[in-house]
Amino acid sequence: MTQDQGTTSERPTEPTAPAAPPDPPSRRRLHGLRIRVRAFRMKVRARPHWNFAWRFGIGFIGTVVLILGVIAIPYPGPGWLIVFTGLGILSTEFEWAGRVLRFARRYYDRWVAWVKRQNKVVQLLLALATGLIVLATLWLLDALWIVAKLVGLGHWTWLHSPIMA
Repeated sequence: MTQDQGTTSERPTEPTAPAAPPDPPSRRRLHGLRIRVRAFRMKVRARPHWNFAWRFGIGFIGTVVLILGVIAIPYPGPGWLIVFTGLGILSTEFEWAGRVLRFARRYYDRWVAWVKRQNKVVQLLLALATGLIVLATLWLLDALWIVAKLVGLGHWTWLHSPIMA
């Protein structure tokens, strides 16, 4: 055969796996930040007083975020996200918080899946129940009375909270 007929004396090269793309700069910076944070945390762990102060601070911040999340659950917005964030903060220092976080996320996911499987009537009833909880807490915290006074309905005394009177 001649070379015009498509044969050559060279062997075909075998395909090679493509080279992995280099890490983007942001990923390298994040990796470097993780290393520096771990080194800092090891230094803090080596000093008992610093370690206690660190764990106390993390515990305080995580608890405040967790309580704010629990308060925000019935209201429109990211209540559960705040709860999970608070548990995540606590779980960086406390093993029990990591277990509670995994447990809560598992049951939250199950609850959301269950609600999605229900018919529209059940979903509407759950939305109405949530709305009633929001209204009840706004009434108990006197928020409805404050808004009523602002818009000139201060004579609607039934909006005044019994616990804030």
